[in-house]
Amino acid sequence: MILVTGATGNVGRCVVRRLVQAGERVRALARDPSAAGFPAGVQACAGDLSTPEGLAHVFEGVDSLFLFTPASGTGSIARVAREAGVRRVVLLSSAATQKADPRINPIAARHVAAEAAVREAGLRWTFLRPDSFAANACAWADSIRREGVVRAAYPDAQRNPIHEDDVAAVAVAALLDAGHEDHAYALTGPAVITQAGQVQAIAEAIGKPLRFEALTREQALAARPAGTPAEVAQRLLDYALKSVATAPAITDAVERVTGRPARSFAEWARDHAAAFR
Repeated sequence: MILVTGATGNVGRCVVRRLVQAGERVRALARDPSAAGFPAGVQACAGDLSTPEGLAHVFEGVDSLFLFTPASGTGSIARVAREAGVRRVVLLSSAATQKADPRINPIAARHVAAEAAVREAGLRWTFLRPDSFAANACAWADSIRREGVVRAAYPDAQRNPIHEDDVAAVAVAALLDAGHEDHAYALTGPAVITQAGQVQAIAEAIGKPLRFEALTREQALAARPAGTPAEVAQRLLDYALKSVATAPAITDAVERVTGRPARSFAEWARDHAAAFR
C-alpha cells in the first residue's frame, strides 16, 4: 500500500492518479476526502498532517509514503510512519535547501528540517527539490479572468517553472523503484522564461491579449496573498530580483528519471487554460 499525503494538492493529486494508472493500491490523505474526487479504487482517509499523533491508523499496512512537507514540519510524521512499518518515503522538498541559508530563510528552514527528520527517522528516502512551480502562475488567474492583466514585481525575473505532473512522474518512479533511494533530485522545467514571458504564454493559450503591470517592491508586498507572512514574501521578492540578472539553473532530472523531457511552461499553460478563461 502506498500512502499519498497532500493528496488534493497540485502534485499530490497527480501522484494519486499516476499510481492508480500503474495499478498500485493507494491510500490518499485529505482533510475532507468527501470533496476530493479521487479516482475509483483509491482508499480515502481523513486526517491533518499538523496533528500526526492521531494518524497512526492511516499508516497501517503502508509500505511507501509520498510526503508533502506541511508548515508544521515532518518530525513527528516521520517517526509515526516509521513506527507503523513504513519503509520508504518520497519527500516533496524544495530547491531552497540548496539555494538559501536556513538561518534566515523560512522556506529553506522548513525543508531542511523536513529532510533531516526523514533521515533521522531511519526511513529510506528520496528527496524531490523543485525550484519554481508553473502552477504558481495560478495566483494571477483572478486578475486575468476579470481584467486581462497581471500585476507583479519584476517582469524580467527569470524562472525555470516545472509542470506539477512532471514532479509527480518523478515521485511515482521513486515510489516504485528502489533504485532511487538515497537520491535527491533538483527538478526544473526545460527552459528559463521571464514572468512577462509566462504571461505571454498564458495569453497564447487562452487566445486573449494580456497586459503585465509592473509593481514596485512595496506595492507587491502590500498586495501579497492573504496568509503569506511578510518575511516569506520578502524572500520571494529577493529571489525574483536576483533572477533578473542571473538566470536559474536548468536540470535534466525529469528526463533522466522518467525517460521523457520535462514539459515547457507553454505546455503547462495549455493544460490549464480553463483556469484563466
